[in-house]
Amino acid sequence: MTDPATLDTTTEPAARSRRAALTGAMFLMATSAIGPGFITQTTVFTAELGAAFAFAILVSVLVDVAIQLNVWRVVGVSRMRAQELGNRVLPGAGYGLAALDVFGGLVFNIGNVAGAALGLNALLGLDVKIGGTLSALAAIAIFLVRRAGVAMDRIVVVLGAVMILLTLYVAFVSEPPVGDALRQSVAPETVDFLVITTLIGGTVGGYITYAGAHRMIESGVTGPDNVKEINRSAVTGVLVTGLMRVLLFLAVLGVVAGGVTLAKENAPASAFENAAGEAGLRVFGLIMWSAAITSVIGASYTSVSFLVSFSSFVERHRNRLVVAFILVSAAIYLVIGTAPAKLLVLAGALNGLILPFGLAVLLWAAARRRDLLGGHRYPVWLLAIGVAAWLLSLYLGWNSLSGLDDLWK
Repeated sequence: MTDPATLDTTTEPAARSRRAALTGAMFLMATSAIGPGFITQTTVFTAELGAAFAFAILVSVLVDVAIQLNVWRVVGVSRMRAQELGNRVLPGAGYGLAALDVFGGLVFNIGNVAGAALGLNALLGLDVKIGGTLSALAAIAIFLVRRAGVAMDRIVVVLGAVMILLTLYVAFVSEPPVGDALRQSVAPETVDFLVITTLIGGTVGGYITYAGAHRMIESGVTGPDNVKEINRSAVTGVLVTGLMRVLLFLAVLGVVAGGVTLAKENAPASAFENAAGEAGLRVFGLIMWSAAITSVIGASYTSVSFLVSFSSFVERHRNRLVVAFILVSAAIYLVIGTAPAKLLVLAGALNGLILPFGLAVLLWAAARRRDLLGGHRYPVWLLAIGVAAWLLSLYLGWNSLSGLDDLWK
């Protein structure tokens, strides 16, 4: 990965390199959120709520912006990753945050490999075991090249653009009732708070919260002097995720508004096939694969980034550890065919704790530890919306813990 200390931003090539790395950080955050679960959730909720789902998307994007503005601001200005700040604010807190993130990232990464396999099955008809293996090897190849950070940045940007453009095509051919969706984005016929909180947890929960911010540190865009660029990058990353959600919502809305009942076993594939026939099914396969493989990259990179602060050995062999992380995820998938159900429940519950726990640490640093922010005066308005988002994250965390009951049934 690039060492930010070696970046000379006074030259044009160095400035371009920095901008490219920052763009990669934005798309890493966005594409980490846009995974197999994101696609399935959006499809199912659109089928259930219809045009009223637009309101849930709007509210979730606003909350996501509040959370990511605070996360990127504190991490960026302090020049420290979340676990480093955690240990400075409360000794041991960083280790706890890292443990939660690595465990949750590993379990959900098994699901990401499975999603990539399903994508290649829909796209090319490949057996899911073969598809999973090829997808894992493709992700590993990125971290074996000499400039792995640059390769990762370019891949997530390209695949992010592919997903958006293909979904835009399907949204166009499905002819959704755009006017009704716009009206119900501010005056919904139905409001489902559980759906809203589910969307928030899926886009800023677990490792996703820190994917872009940790990559930003390596781009060299850090410190109080870069606050405007940090803020702009955080908001842009959330808006990219929101754009993908909106386009996917419109694509599915056009299908269900026409009276089509989606197949329960694979609702997203059913929606795309009904919208554009055989071509739609292939498009779905490519979108699903792109979403899954970028989530494999994001989960693996971010999980290992939570360990680099604790050992010089980990820092020196970071890319090899990312490769090992992907290999373990793929091996478990190949043995059992999916993520273990009970581990998914446990990881989901623990992932729900990462947001309130980590956000509390960052907000405390913003409010009470200016020494960690280089004397930077944190805006009161930003702290206020951060606290409001944190209170909501407590509710999300409590709901996720209730899922542990399933482990004993």
